[in-house]
Amino acid sequence: MALGPAGVGRMADRILVIGSGVIGLTTAILLAEAGHPVRIRTAELPMNTTSVVAGALLGPVMESTDERAREWVQYGGQIFGGLAADPATGVRMQRGRLLSRRPGELPGWASAALGFEECAGGDRPNGFPTAFWVTAPVADMRRYLRYLTDRFGGAGGQIEVDPVASLGEAAAEARLVFNCTGVDAAALTSDDDLESVRGQHVVVRNPGLTDFAYEVHGQQSWVGYFAHGDRVVLCGVAVPGSRDREPDPATTAAILARDAAIEPRLTGARVLGVEVGLRPRRSRVRIEAEDIDGSRIVHHYGHGGNGVAWSWGSARDAVGLA
Repeated sequence: MALGPAGVGRMADRILVIGSGVIGLTTAILLAEAGHPVRIRTAELPMNTTSVVAGALLGPVMESTDERAREWVQYGGQIFGGLAADPATGVRMQRGRLLSRRPGELPGWASAALGFEECAGGDRPNGFPTAFWVTAPVADMRRYLRYLTDRFGGAGGQIEVDPVASLGEAAAEARLVFNCTGVDAAALTSDDDLESVRGQHVVVRNPGLTDFAYEVHGQQSWVGYFAHGDRVVLCGVAVPGSRDREPDPATTAAILARDAAIEPRLTGARVLGVEVGLRPRRSRVRIEAEDIDGSRIVHHYGHGGNGVAWSWGSARDAVGLA
């Protein structure tokens, strides 16, 4: 297959991307900016997807057994660093604390991180023997998704709210299809390895915070907050197997209490809203292709809570399969 612009294979006619979360949008942007006609079909517009609920700390803090993750984070870090120079993207470099309840040595990458400094005195919350400052890219997902949507449209891409019922239906429409449907890929592909993990964030009025804090080894619950201008996003929980998108009052109360314990200024902060999203968790991110009815289907889903941080790197790999 001959190579087209930016190293992307030249593809006949239209390209279809299924799903408009951060994975679908990023994949579609790479294709559209390489000069290909791309359309997204989606069940929800980007601002209604799980991606808008992401905490979106974009540095190398998420543990993963996927050997591709390190390269994805490094590649994405270069892109996010560039985007941080433009306030319109919603990405910025922010100083914050990374916390762990595990005593002992710091992670191997920590001392080399930008702005590294071990926390001391009142900066180290009780119960966190490992705590240090870093400076890392952080995304305000409301602004970042609007930026990606506008960038895709500027490259000639189109988004249509029209869910795809089957891969056969998608194959009948386009010679090349990218399946970026997140948790919905379980039904679309009969993928038993894909699991929905429920997350919930609480958004409060900002009492004057300019930093972030994040517990790096949390499993089903952890502490963390991200200041975005006049609001702060508090996290977080992970409920495996749940597809319930209704806010849970008990979870809201627990999140507020945990975060106020590490940052007293959050005590009594006015709640502006509660957001619930479903993370698509898989033992390994699925990036592979298959042929259906003469069309090539590239699967690109299963990032769990790392979708934003890994998006540019994994999208580059997925497009490479075209």
